[in-house]
Amino acid sequence: MTDEAPPPQRGDELASQAGLRASHVDRDRVVELLRVAAGDGRLTAEELDERLEAALTARTCGELAALTTDLPAGPGPSAPGPPVPEPKDLARIDCRGSSVKRDGRWLVPLRMEVRVTGGSVTLDFTEAVILRPSLLIDAEVSASRLTLVTKPGVVVDTDEVAADGSYVKVRAHGGPEVPVILRIRVSGKVSGGHLTARPPRRTLRPWPRRHPQPPAPASP
Repeated sequence: MTDEAPPPQRGDELASQAGLRASHVDRDRVVELLRVAAGDGRLTAEELDERLEAALTARTCGELAALTTDLPAGPGPSAPGPPVPEPKDLARIDCRGSSVKRDGRWLVPLRMEVRVTGGSVTLDFTEAVILRPSLLIDAEVSASRLTLVTKPGVVVDTDEVAADGSYVKVRAHGGPEVPVILRIRVSGKVSGGHLTARPPRRTLRPWPRRHPQPPAPASP
């Protein structure tokens, strides 16, 4: 007969981990899940505000887990998620006579410096990983094109852009409004070029082919 204690049960492990104190990384992870869920239309603006406030003031992992139990990929207290990547403080793009594109799941930094001369730069935010609520873009566009492809919840402000013989246009999304997940503020100068913020282009569906109708039978 030994004095060894019985191994802890699964329920005891979950309860103990749920009671662990939450860290800043834990809170940031849940905040990002909530923002993504709101951008996908799973949460209303009021629900997002309530859950964000609860996430930022949560003390334990159990309190955080309760905020995402009805959302996809919600973190559980038994399995901590992967570490949250840290966005860069500054990302630079220097494009001269060529074409540069950021698309897919790229990590949005806190600030960007974009220099375009005789070329084109496209920043596509439709699948971008957004971990912070704002992005500052310092742009210098000369005889070139800078295009921002947005999605619902991404707002672009170009009030601080100086345009000299150029075209600057922001086209908002139609339909019902969703909570803002990213505010992009663009500053700088556009000379003889284009600065456009727009939703993704719609793919045109091919016209259905009409099969030839058989000729009508001749009347007797």
